[in-house]
Amino acid sequence: MGAAELGGEPGERASLVQFSSAFCQPCRATRRILAEVAALVEGVAHIEIDAERNLGLVRALGVEKTPTVFVLDAAGRIVRRAEGMPRKADVIAALGAAL
Repeated sequence: MGAAELGGEPGERASLVQFSSAFCQPCRATRRILAEVAALVEGVAHIEIDAERNLGLVRALGVEKTPTVFVLDAAGRIVRRAEGMPRKADVIAALGAAL
């Protein structure tokens, strides 16, 4: 996936892509966790996508609930996927597969 699909510039080394919805409480906490990890690891971007406004992409990727997080490598390939609010340690470990 590239900038056109993501609606934002992917990271040089990896991207944390979060699908969220407006009234999702766990999405807010997930946003904070992913932003912290992206700030810690050079070359990693956090991109949040509004699931309700991007139904085509939601359907294409099989997103069934929010938050859903994808870890993309530098080429935009999905290397990990998780549903629900992740733990910070799990996000860092998942990034290892992309870097």
